[in-house]
Amino acid sequence: MTTDGIDAVYLTTHNWGRTAKFFQALGFRLDFETDHNSGQLRNGDGPHVFVAEVPNQDPSMQLVLKVADETKVQLDPTVEVVTPFEDTHYGTREMVVRDPDGRTWTLQAPAK
Repeated sequence: MTTDGIDAVYLTTHNWGRTAKFFQALGFRLDFETDHNSGQLRNGDGPHVFVAEVPNQDPSMQLVLKVADETKVQLDPTVEVVTPFEDTHYGTREMVVRDPDGRTWTLQAPAK
């Protein structure tokens, strides 16, 4: 299996506005903002940062690994698949795998 690097960093926060201003102060530009307290920022050619306000949950961070074509993903049998590729509500397909220390990783591919 091959991934194409980090596609995105996904963050949850208690305050979308404050977090967006924090990243903008670090040189990120706002790509878009949603009507439900979330949005995407980017700095240069690196991965985008998607921030979602989730008030009743501890803030978290997740790295999303890019996959060009899910049909070419061949996992080593030692990799635990938590969920196979599934459609997302935001127009991609995602698979979740677990590493040996118990962390989950999201592999994101384009929609079919």
